[in-house]
Amino acid sequence: MKSLSKRYIIKVPKNISVLYCQKNKIVTFFTDFVKKSFALKTKIVLTKNKKLLKVTKIPFLNKKETKEMQGTTVALLKQMLLEIFTSVYKKLKFVGVGYKAFSVKVNNLVLLNFKLGYSHQIFLKIPADIKIFCLKSSKLFISGTSNQYVNQITALIRSYKIPEPYKGKGILYENEKIILKEGKKV
Repeated sequence: MKSLSKRYIIKVPKNISVLYCQKNKIVTFFTDFVKKSFALKTKIVLTKNKKLLKVTKIPFLNKKETKEMQGTTVALLKQMLLEIFTSVYKKLKFVGVGYKAFSVKVNNLVLLNFKLGYSHQIFLKIPADIKIFCLKSSKLFISGTSNQYVNQITALIRSYKIPEPYKGKGILYENEKIILKEGKKV
């Protein structure tokens, strides 16, 4: 097999074990506490000491976009290794009069209750692997181990009241700044 470019080689840290099943097309990283699996679309080569992963262009199925899948696979595997060691967090702030969020416990379920200026209240069930804290009634702190899942929940909450460009009211990310438009001229 030809030598691969450096960008397609992934170094695995010492305290992470790697399990690769070519038959099921799955690679699994695990430590004492965390286990993450990934379904592969291209073949990988594992070195003898299992500390280097080499992602090849050879697909499991005959597909045209093998080169793109090789780069995507490398990026996703690196992201997975990063997620094992770190927790991901996002902060949301509520801008507007009466915009609030607080947690409510109902029959062993933890729900988030949003008051966003609508005629009704909005409830969101908090998933088990996501932790959401209401620091103030106008600030929300969302944390978890999966980057994609934290971003998805954060985007879902933000979609309840997207910031509008005239007054700047709505649910914003912590560092987000809204460029306000000029209103009608009389």
